[in-house]
Amino acid sequence: MDLSRIGWVEAKERLLQAGVALLPVGSTEQHGPHLPLGTDWMTAEAIARRASERGGWLVLPTVPVGASEHHRQFWGTLWVPPDVLRDYVIGIARAVASHGLSRVVFVNGHGGNTGALEAAARALRRDGIFAYVYVWWRAIPEVIAEVVEGGGSHAGEMETSVVLAIAPELVRRERYQEAAAGAAPEWGKRVHGVEVGYDTRDFSATGAVGDPTPATAAKGERLLAAAAEELDAFCRWLSAQPEDALRPPPHLP
Repeated sequence: MDLSRIGWVEAKERLLQAGVALLPVGSTEQHGPHLPLGTDWMTAEAIARRASERGGWLVLPTVPVGASEHHRQFWGTLWVPPDVLRDYVIGIARAVASHGLSRVVFVNGHGGNTGALEAAARALRRDGIFAYVYVWWRAIPEVIAEVVEGGGSHAGEMETSVVLAIAPELVRRERYQEAAAGAAPEWGKRVHGVEVGYDTRDFSATGAVGDPTPATAAKGERLLAAAAEELDAFCRWLSAQPEDALRPPPHLP
């Protein structure tokens, strides 16, 4: 159930019954020449909605812009500083908690958001609001290993497959070769073990990491289904926990 699609009378019922609120958080950033700028927020939203269909969790309006400054050299990329993202999601979680729903999962679709979301979750816990960060690709490593033939963590086979499953009309298949020709084999650039690739442009000419060519909608469906299943399972665990078990542990004696 999407909060933004119901009125306040129904919202009262849903807020009190849902048990867990899902906040999709993504980005509006380059994903190579072949994928839409909204890849990450569309993915986070799709996973949250699929999990909601399984367990009845309340889906909050998607946060579409995240911490993406490292993609700034590519046209169309938007970003906010990490502390702005942190404070923004804290505000949303506090608003939801004021209506009686104090368990929130940040459904994260962009790696660059993770630090800010984790900082928000720690701060909220001190307020008695229990927020957790669900990073979908971390939750299903075995499925990714089975489904994804090649590597590439950004705009490669995995993300291209997901977008083919969500919105195939937005994928520019004729630009796969262009993406692959300038892609990096892996994320980042290191010298003697030190990360020196602060911006994506430091190591990828096209913004892609990996070859998107093997991507298929069927692979994307498998990934989305697995991610939604794991998110639903986590929400079931979270909703069943007594509040005392979620609070910070006491000081040592």
